[in-house]
Amino acid sequence: MTSEGIEPVPKGSEPEEEGLLSDPGEAGADLDLGALLSQIGQVQQGLEDAQASAAAQVVEGSAGGGMVRVRVTGGLEFESVTVDRSVVDPADVDLLEDLILAAVRDAVDQANELQRQALGGFDPSAGLGGLGGLGGLGGLGGLGGLGGLLGGPPGD
Repeated sequence: MTSEGIEPVPKGSEPEEEGLLSDPGEAGADLDLGALLSQIGQVQQGLEDAQASAAAQVVEGSAGGGMVRVRVTGGLEFESVTVDRSVVDPADVDLLEDLILAAVRDAVDQANELQRQALGGFDPSAGLGGLGGLGGLGGLGGLGGLGGLLGGPPGD
């Protein structure tokens, strides 16, 4: 025992860890990491299924009152472009280009809306910020390498 009343612990005699949280009074002591990872896996699978379902659907964007139409899947695979012959004027190619661009943008907007609806309102183009504060998963990034299991680089 030292003069402060603290007895030194001999090297190699540290108590073994009982688990992630050894103090039952510690915040989050009931954390079951296996169950949490299982739930994350289930959510991820559900999101992937919803995205696949949306990707298989086809939407059509249009411009010029339907004079130019673009068909695209929810996965943003363009299937066709249809141009009414009445808008093909060699003297006004700029108009045709504008109509095609507007139809493509409309189709992409519709495909993105399809994805958003399939994901229950989550906007995939917003990144994880669309999770309403859960993008950081409540600090799970500090799990020392387990972040790699969640789809991010280890240590995130």
